[in-house]
Amino acid sequence: MTQEYNRNPAAVAALSPEQYHVTQENGTERAFTGEYWDNHEPGIYVDVVSGEPLFASTDKFESGSGWPSFTKPIEKSNVFEKRDISHLMVRTEVRSAHGDSHLGHVFTDGPRDQGGLRYCINSAALRFIHLDDLEAEGYGQYKTLFTKEEA
Repeated sequence: MTQEYNRNPAAVAALSPEQYHVTQENGTERAFTGEYWDNHEPGIYVDVVSGEPLFASTDKFESGSGWPSFTKPIEKSNVFEKRDISHLMVRTEVRSAHGDSHLGHVFTDGPRDQGGLRYCINSAALRFIHLDDLEAEGYGQYKTLFTKEEA
């Protein structure tokens, strides 16, 4: 069964002022202040508005930027990229596909051996679901991201 993820008006109404600013007004939280920039627990990160799975801790790395950084999304179809020319520079914005939340930006200075991308994401756009809670929260299919395949 495929789970449906959509922009949830009730979830938007329940956002904190910072979450609203980031996700709905294309804001950015200050570096080293977000809840997840230094989180090292196993689990996945979902859109705070729609609940769609976005990133896994297995793809998280320490970039030194002060924001959670990932080498790739869990499912490419859950994020989309668009050109951002704000702040007098050209960047690539990352948004959630179903919730249409502003997440952050993607840069080409990530680990080369993992594709070279750095998805620099605002903690305020995310909800973290610990590995131990994936099944109960309805994300049990993502537990396989945390098992090592035997060669």
